[in-house]
Amino acid sequence: MAKTPSTSNTRFVQPNPQGGWDNKKAGASRAGSHHDTKQGAIDAARQMSQREGSELKIKNLDGKIAQSDSHGHDPRNIPG
Repeated sequence: MAKTPSTSNTRFVQPNPQGGWDNKKAGASRAGSHHDTKQGAIDAARQMSQREGSELKIKNLDGKIAQSDSHGHDPRNIPG
């Protein structure tokens, strides 16, 4: 049976209240990295997420999740 990623195995790209964008693992008190641009944070978070085999959730300025990627947890036997 495929293992489902837990919340603690999720990485977020989210706006920082002081400006810029953070790449942060769920449950962490500090960001893994801080970037001036959203794309910079996405690129760094995607590399880390692929290496960790974790979920990646990208938020908009309003805090809502705009995009979600799964790295290493995609089922292989889905028809279609």
